[in-house]
Amino acid sequence: MTTLSVLDLVHVREGNTPADALPEALDFARHAEKLGYKRFWVAEHHNMVGISSAATSVVIGYLAGGTSTIRVGSGGIMLPNHSPLQIAEQFGTLESLYPGRIDLGLGRAPGTDQLTAQAMRRDLHAAAERFPQDVQELQRLLDEATPNQPIRAVPGAGLKVPMWMLGSSLFGAQLGAQLGLPYAFASHFAPDALDSALAAYRERFQPSEQLQAPHAVPCINVIVADTDDEARYLYTTLQQMFIGMMRGRRGLMPAPIDDIESFWNAAEKAQVSHMLSCAFVGSPDTVKAGLEQFKQRTQADELMISMPIFDRTARLHSLELLAGIDI
Repeated sequence: MTTLSVLDLVHVREGNTPADALPEALDFARHAEKLGYKRFWVAEHHNMVGISSAATSVVIGYLAGGTSTIRVGSGGIMLPNHSPLQIAEQFGTLESLYPGRIDLGLGRAPGTDQLTAQAMRRDLHAAAERFPQDVQELQRLLDEATPNQPIRAVPGAGLKVPMWMLGSSLFGAQLGAQLGLPYAFASHFAPDALDSALAAYRERFQPSEQLQAPHAVPCINVIVADTDDEARYLYTTLQQMFIGMMRGRRGLMPAPIDDIESFWNAAEKAQVSHMLSCAFVGSPDTVKAGLEQFKQRTQADELMISMPIFDRTARLHSLELLAGIDI
């Protein structure tokens, strides 16, 4: 049976606010916990009215405090936006409050547009260039403190919060392999380098204190419903969001529509279909067949699931149906 985990972008649905989206995310996390999902991650995005997880460590604390067993973490923290010391302190605090349940996934992208990124970090390009060094500094800050160490993360030092490398290219795969970290690939929106990145990660992996063998986790979109037609209808929400990004309109999560063909043009359809090539949509039987092929293709050690469904009841039902599929 494949290990399943959840990536939740804490979407704000049309007609709602972040104050509505955050309790919905907690309800979703509790449901995932009851169903046996291993992890529940949220991601750092900024200046996006449809996503409520900008203060990622705060959201993780809220979710961990409302659950009891599921691992909660970041998918990910965009490290160029922060100093390693700040992240070590934040995640050291989380690990102190919820021991053995916190994951620290790290990404190099800013998690926003360039204008917002510049507002956050004036030296963003230089910060991105320092990413490998900052990851290693973060590791040192979460490791046991050495005698007379001048700067310590308090709390954080000695807690060794499990770190993950995230990415959508060979860069993250190679760095994760070099540092001996588990690796999560963002195939839910950028699938092009999936096969080459997983191959590079496994070929170059160096065992570490944290991890002795490679652990590769592709992130994919999954929407399961009782019938293929119903699942395809629910899927139009995600398709509309991708078209909105292409048109420069990042808004609230839209309700599904009956006819997606009337919403996009041929070029948009081709591009969105390509970007969402790692989406598995349909009845349990349809999704099972697709996931079995994907697992055989990638030899994934775990699957991270994004499930962007507008209707709360349909989303919980999709989570239940997926948990019942033997993959």
